[in-house]
Amino acid sequence: MSAAPDADRLFRMVGSFHAAYARSIDDNAAAGWPEMFAEDCLYIVTTADNHRRGMQAGLIYADGRGMLKDRITALEEANIYEQHGYRHLLGQPWIQAGADGEITAETSFLVARIMRTGETDVFATGRYLDRFVVQGDALLLRERIVVCDSNRIDTLLALPL
Repeated sequence: MSAAPDADRLFRMVGSFHAAYARSIDDNAAAGWPEMFAEDCLYIVTTADNHRRGMQAGLIYADGRGMLKDRITALEEANIYEQHGYRHLLGQPWIQAGADGEITAETSFLVARIMRTGETDVFATGRYLDRFVVQGDALLLRERIVVCDSNRIDTLLALPL
């Protein structure tokens, strides 16, 4: 693992990462989504209340890239759900670089859901709590905790947030 980049470069790297992440989901290219994570990773979608209470189980829980790949395969081949898409709007990340080369970030998000009928709703708001690792010039997620503001989560949580 290399040393953490300077603050400006780090901000650009995290911003570019978020843009690519959102695009992979919003543009129906989720097959590449798992590759944005380290092999040994953690991805959880939970509520603010559960997160505050320290509850580990989430609405979605994956503890490795293999589980993320399985989720995408199931979405593409096995699961049946109403056709829809997302549009992510992301806030500016708050970033900290650790001495060990690991980078943490907190980023607010709003996700709109667009149904095949054209109906658009606010699907979820919240924040990403991220731990990144630097591999070469790229960032990979070691951990992404998606903390949704609302305790009411639509059952159509098919695509990743």
